[in-house]
Amino acid sequence: MIERLIGFSLRNRYLVLLIGSILFGAGIYSVKKSKIDAIPDLSENQVIVFTEWMGRSPQIIEDQVTYPLVTNLQGLPKVKYVRANSMFGMSFIYVIFEDDVDTYWARSRVLERLSSVSSTLPDGVSPTLGPDGTGVGHILWYTLNAKSIDLGEQRAIQDWYVKFGLQNVPGVSEVASFGGFVKSYELSIDPNKLTYFNISLDEVIKAVRTNNNEAGGRKFELSDVGYIIKTNGYIKNIEELKGITIKTTNSIPVKVNDIATVQMSSENRLGIFDFNGEGETVGGIIVMRYGENADEVIQNVKNKMTEVAKGLPEGVSFNIVYDRSGLIKESINSIKNTLIEEIIVVTVIVFLFLMHWRSAISIIIQIPVTIASSFILLNAFDISSNIMSLTGIALAIGVIVDNGIIMTENAYKHLSVRYQEINEKNTSENKS
Repeated sequence: MIERLIGFSLRNRYLVLLIGSILFGAGIYSVKKSKIDAIPDLSENQVIVFTEWMGRSPQIIEDQVTYPLVTNLQGLPKVKYVRANSMFGMSFIYVIFEDDVDTYWARSRVLERLSSVSSTLPDGVSPTLGPDGTGVGHILWYTLNAKSIDLGEQRAIQDWYVKFGLQNVPGVSEVASFGGFVKSYELSIDPNKLTYFNISLDEVIKAVRTNNNEAGGRKFELSDVGYIIKTNGYIKNIEELKGITIKTTNSIPVKVNDIATVQMSSENRLGIFDFNGEGETVGGIIVMRYGENADEVIQNVKNKMTEVAKGLPEGVSFNIVYDRSGLIKESINSIKNTLIEEIIVVTVIVFLFLMHWRSAISIIIQIPVTIASSFILLNAFDISSNIMSLTGIALAIGVIVDNGIIMTENAYKHLSVRYQEINEKNTSENKS
C-alpha cells in the first residue's frame, strides 16, 4: 500500500505539489480563523441552576428547594451526575452532562424539566439557569474609578448603564456586578402603631405593592383626537412612599408615614470588594460565552468600553484589574518564537548532515505545510490555539523532520548505489 502510494506520488509530482499548496493555503486561512486562548478549557459540561429564597436557613433551602430539584433533574437524559449546595437564602445545583452533549441542548432539557418542577416549589421561588459559560469564562474584570461618588450611586451606574452596554458585545454571556450598595427603600414599622390603628403587616405590604404599579385605563376620542387614560403609579421618591394610604378609619386616611419610618437603604450584603487596600469599589466581571474566541471577545469588550465611557458621569472611568489578553499574547508569542527557533535549527542541521540542498529542501518544506495543516484539524475539532495545543505542534516538529530525514536518506542511498551501478556498467561497456 505504501509502496503504491509512493510510486503514485513520484509519477504525479505536480498533483502532489498542487495538493500541498491547497493544504498550505487552507492552513493559513485556518490560522487566521483559529480561536485563541491562553489555557485550554478542561471544565466539565455542566448547567448551573440557581435559586434564591432570601431569609431562609440552609436546612429549609435544602428540604424545600434543593431536594425537589435534584430528584427531578437526575432523570434527564445523558446526565452523569448532579451536585447540589444549599446555603443561607440560596441554592446551587450543578447538572453534569456527558462530554459529547451539546451545551445548548443540555440547557434546553434542564429548562423543560424546571417548567414542570416549579409547581412543587414554595410560592415566590423561581429557579433560573446560570450563564452559558465555563469555569475559564472569566476573561476580564474591571472597576469604576469614581472617588467623588458614593458606592450606592456607583452601583446604580454599573447596574443600569454599564452592564447593559457591555452585555450587547457578541460572545459575552453575562456581566456580573460586584461591590457597592444596591439601593432600596426601607420601611421601619412601629408595631405599637400597627396595633393602635388596627392594621396588619400584610395590609401594609399590599398597599405598598398596589401603589407601586402602573394601571391602564381606556382610550376615548374627543374632537377627532384619541386620548389614552392611564395612571403613573411607580414610586419615584421617599415622599411618595410616605404618602401611600393604607386604610381609612372614620374618614381619616392612615398613611405609611403614620406607622413607619421611611428611608433610603441597601440590600443586605454578604461581603465587600476592596481594591488594593484603598477601600471599597464597584465593578463587574465579563463572562465569555461557551466556545467563543477569548482574544476577539476581550478586544470587542474593550472597544465597547470606550463607547460606554463617553456616557459616564464626569470623573468616572474604567479601571481594568484583570485582562486575560496579556496572558494570551505572551503565551502565543512564546510558542511562536519557539516554532521559529526550531525551524531555523532544524534547517541548519538538515543542511549540515545531508550536504545536499535538494534533499534538505524536500524535508524543510514539510514543516510549514504540516504546521498549517494541523490548524485545519484544530478548527475541525473546535480546539482553540492555546499554550497546550501549540506546544504539541512544536514538539511534533522533531517527529516530522525525523521521518523526512530517514526517508530522504534511504532514497538518497539507493539512488547513489543505483547511479554507481549504472556508471560501472557504462564503463565496462565502453572498455569492451
